[in-house]
Amino acid sequence: MVVSTLGLTQGPLQLGVPSLSCCGPPLGLWARVRQLSRRTVAMASRPDSSGAGHYCWEPLWKQDYEGCLCSLLLPAESRSSAFALRAFNMELAQAKNNWTNANAILGGKKKTVNDLYCDSPPHQRVATELWKAVRKHNLTERWPVKITDEREKNLDDKVYHNIQELGNYAKNTQSSLLYLTLEILGMKDLHADHATNHDGKTQGIVTCLRATPCRGSRRKLFLPMGICMLRGVSQEDFLQKSQNENVRDVVCDIASQAHLHLKHARSFHESVPVKAFPAFAQTVALEGYLKKIRQVDFDLFHPSLQQKNILLPLSLYIQSRRKRYVKKKAKKEIWMAIS
Repeated sequence: MVVSTLGLTQGPLQLGVPSLSCCGPPLGLWARVRQLSRRTVAMASRPDSSGAGHYCWEPLWKQDYEGCLCSLLLPAESRSSAFALRAFNMELAQAKNNWTNANAILGGKKKTVNDLYCDSPPHQRVATELWKAVRKHNLTERWPVKITDEREKNLDDKVYHNIQELGNYAKNTQSSLLYLTLEILGMKDLHADHATNHDGKTQGIVTCLRATPCRGSRRKLFLPMGICMLRGVSQEDFLQKSQNENVRDVVCDIASQAHLHLKHARSFHESVPVKAFPAFAQTVALEGYLKKIRQVDFDLFHPSLQQKNILLPLSLYIQSRRKRYVKKKAKKEIWMAIS
């Protein structure tokens, strides 16, 4: 088991998913969750009172299942805009997979953002829906600009030298996406902004960990090299899926940083307006991954980490019904942190 000298100083991990082992779910709850799972695409595509939402987002579900599921917890009048944001973000993330003209694609996306705020969107389905979201919610231009700029800077698959560089990338992409989600909810609140900053960094770090097995199969690695060097781990160790203790220590160090950001995000729980809570629904999925990776002793390549959480719709539903994104009484657990 990986052990850290600072393990006792960081306090308990606050669980966002209520324990379901002590009793069965309320009558009808499973039926509601099954209905949510069956009708997700239909709900996302259903027009709202403004006439928006007619575009079917079904392809997005294959690429961003957790994000789409969380978007369904937003008020009905906000869902279409949230899906437009996620679809645009997905297009940016996929641009680098087009090796021949990735720069041209991202350049086109930057022009699209500029055109949106000049009321002249290109005749593309995602751009049109995003333009409607910009007009409907008066979305701040600097957030989509930050996302596109950061994606463009990261086109060359640069290696992160330390955890701070990875955190900055996550802040400029994932946090910016969350800031836009708050604006869709009509929220402008300092405490919610602070929570969003840390929540986005958690998302970015966890995404980097989750993507490592897939990227490793293509001989690419984006884990912070400073932590790897500190632990005496080489890139080849990850590419060969090594199970030695040093490799697990690296994973523990990185996951611990994600947990710290999650803990900071949730420390604002009492101050964040309830109206903003749906924007932080994805912390349930993030925490589920961090809990699971701890249970497998930080084996990044464990098969269970690649499986979809079939209870996620239920967990999200319970949290939304209780109108909070953190459990009131934390379960006492020790979490490891890097020194």
